[in-house]
Amino acid sequence: MKPRHEMPGTPDGTTFKWFIRRQAALDFSWHFHQEYELTLITKGAGTRYVGTSVQPYQPGDLVLLGPDLPHTFASEPDPECPAEATVAQFREDFLGPGFFALPQFSDIAALLASATRGVLFSPAPARVQDVLAELPTLDSPAAQTICVLEALQLVSCSAERQAISGPGYTAGPDTALRSRIDKICGYLRQEHTRQVGLAEVAGLVHMAPTSFSRFFRRAMGLTLTDYISQLRVDTACQLLITTELPITEVATRSGYANLSNFNRRFRELKHLTPRDYRRAHRAGIE
Repeated sequence: MKPRHEMPGTPDGTTFKWFIRRQAALDFSWHFHQEYELTLITKGAGTRYVGTSVQPYQPGDLVLLGPDLPHTFASEPDPECPAEATVAQFREDFLGPGFFALPQFSDIAALLASATRGVLFSPAPARVQDVLAELPTLDSPAAQTICVLEALQLVSCSAERQAISGPGYTAGPDTALRSRIDKICGYLRQEHTRQVGLAEVAGLVHMAPTSFSRFFRRAMGLTLTDYISQLRVDTACQLLITTELPITEVATRSGYANLSNFNRRFRELKHLTPRDYRRAHRAGIE
C-alpha cells in the first residue's frame, strides 16, 4: 500500500495546525506529510505503524514524527471508549527561519533532528499532558503557539524517550524503494494472520524470493519473518487485552499454529509470557 501524501493546511492567523481527532475507531490510513507531527493519545488503544515499527499504543502515549515519515494509527470500534488524540502539525520554520538554531532552543533542535525515525514518550510527562490539554481552551493563536512550544521544550528535556522506527527505514521523498516496501506492509497488515509465503510476498513487487529477502532486510533492517512476527504479536496483544479468549485461541487467531512457537516469539518481543502480559495490563487499569 503506497502511503498517501497529505498536504495539511494552516488556519488563518497562524503558521501551524492543531486539532482534536475523535472517532469511533481509527482507520488504517498509511500517509506522510512534510510537517512534523506531535500526537498525544488521550483515549482509546490500538496499533501504531511508523516506518518499520508495529506497536500497540495506549492513552498517555506521545509521539513526535519527522517530515515524510509514513505512519498511521489504527484501532477497532469501541462504543464505550472512542479513539481520541490531540495533534499538532508544524514545519521546522513555523516560528521563523533559523528559530530553532538559536542557542536557547538547542534541546528542541536536537529533538526534532531525532524525529526522522519517530520519537515515543510512553507515558508522556504529566506536565506535557497538562499543557496539551489546555490547547482546546485557548482562543488566541499566539497562546496556542506558546502552548505547543512549551510542550516541545518539556519533552526535549525528558530522558524517557524511545526511537520508534528501525534504522533501516529512511524517511524522504516517495522513492520507488519505499513504494515497494509500503505496498508490502499494507498487504501484510491484512494477511499476516494466515500463513504467508516468501514467494507470495516477493511476487507483489515482481521479485525473485532470494533477491526479495535481501531487498527487504536491507530496506527495513529486519527480515520478513521478523516483521510478520511483529504484526502477529501485536494482534495477540490486542486480543489478550480486549478478550477473555484462552491463550491457545489467541495464538491461532494471531497466525500461530504452534503454541510453543507463539509463546517463544511473544516473549522475545514483549519480554513477558502472554499470560503475564494479560495480567500486567489488567493490573495497570484496575
